[in-house]
Amino acid sequence: MALHIAYFAWVRERMGVAEEVVEIPASITHVGALIAWLAARDAQGALAFTEPQRIRAAVDGVMMGPDAPLSGAREVALFPPVTGG
Repeated sequence: MALHIAYFAWVRERMGVAEEVVEIPASITHVGALIAWLAARDAQGALAFTEPQRIRAAVDGVMMGPDAPLSGAREVALFPPVTGG
């Protein structure tokens, strides 16, 4: 499945790209598995996702947890926790 992934803030800086389209394996069925797969894929992913529990995700514009399914998703945005003021 082809999936558009957008990276934000220090996740983007560590990945070295703002976005990419990747062909994910069929075994990657939820957000947590996607993050683990990205972390294992290369050095940039390993650096960006050293603390996967800190990463927040939006699937097709809706905030989701690590157990959120990817079935039918077109885009996943990954970013660190944000604070406002």
